[in-house]
Amino acid sequence: MTTSNRQRNRTLYLVQLSMLVAVLLMLEFTGLGYIKTLGLEFTIMTVPVIVGAIVLGPLAGTILGAVFGLSSLLQAITGKSPFGAILYGINPLGTVITTVPTRILMGLFCGLLFVGLTRWLKNKTLQYSLASLAGALLNTLFFMTSFLLFFYRSQPVQEFAVSMGSKSAIGFAFAFVGLQGFLEAVICAVLGTAISRALATRGRRSA
Repeated sequence: MTTSNRQRNRTLYLVQLSMLVAVLLMLEFTGLGYIKTLGLEFTIMTVPVIVGAIVLGPLAGTILGAVFGLSSLLQAITGKSPFGAILYGINPLGTVITTVPTRILMGLFCGLLFVGLTRWLKNKTLQYSLASLAGALLNTLFFMTSFLLFFYRSQPVQEFAVSMGSKSAIGFAFAFVGLQGFLEAVICAVLGTAISRALATRGRRSA
């Protein structure tokens, strides 16, 4: 690869990364990234992180995950997220760990998984679909693990668990994730696959 090609690829990488960061910030400041309806609170902030992790690689996924995590923390601190505000009131440090590092790890591992899938699978649509779905599942897994570690024994969460009829941490986790986790997984699988493949195809044409 010539020096000019490397420079062009680096420029394209930085432009696409900047665009995805801008999308995350737009979703944060407009409130479109966090959807609250019918008693549910779910996010589509995972989509740009997943797209970046797939198209640009694990490092970009890590950076975008950090932006997502800081946005989630800001939601908790400012009270934009009522649930997040409750958690911050219970344990500020636990809230920081639950919102930021978990999203960083999600972006990193989603990118690493996609690299592995490109080596194990020949079907590109399946590569994008599985990586996108995995991103959503990793986000839920890391978040819930940290949430249970820092907050499950707190009085508000215990009262909530009792009201849901959950008698164990695992049972509570499944009941808590429920429809919210399913919706996020579907959204990420559909949008992540479509956007990632489109950007990757355009990137190859520009190279």
